[in-house]
Amino acid sequence: MEKGKLYVLEGCDGAGKSLQSQILQKKLNSLGRKTYLSIKPTQFLIGGLIRSRLVGDWVCSPECLQSLFLADHLFSLEKEIIPKLEQGINIISDRYIYSTFAYGAISCDREWLKNINKNIPKPDITIFLDLPAEKCIERIEKERFSTELYEKKETLEKIRENYFEAFKVFNTDAVIINGDDTIENISNKIITRITNLEDISFDSDCI
Repeated sequence: MEKGKLYVLEGCDGAGKSLQSQILQKKLNSLGRKTYLSIKPTQFLIGGLIRSRLVGDWVCSPECLQSLFLADHLFSLEKEIIPKLEQGINIISDRYIYSTFAYGAISCDREWLKNINKNIPKPDITIFLDLPAEKCIERIEKERFSTELYEKKETLEKIRENYFEAFKVFNTDAVIINGDDTIENISNKIITRITNLEDISFDSDCI
């Protein structure tokens, strides 16, 4: 059986990554490519601990938080990603090790972050939705009543810079897509990249 492909969507908070991941999953499934969406942090136990930390329910050191991200990611690989890939199911990962580095490097040692994530399987394609920090904040404030740990303009500016470093650190040729565009235009660009990799065609009017 042919293995599934691993597609990663990355971006700062507010860049539209989660919405585009859902659109991509729906489109690929409609094209007959069975596709599963894996969201980080996960809905598993460790993911719940991370989410409660991000909203301020409890406090820990930056290293402790990044260790939880790694544990959550490793459990996700073991529990859902690798088994499904081996069954021929495609995976869309809403965040991956690049997020761990980009967000973690705000307060943790970069070499340490690189080393703890170095054995994670490499995606078939990584897409980064690039959106200026001020635009990210505008979207977050419009859509939600509160912000999370990293959702400050100055912090997101640093995180955006860290993403480009992460792609170099993990030797990844990420596809950079302008996130300051319409939902339809962005999804068309993403799906075009993915379907080229899959060697299938799509009708953009159906997106």
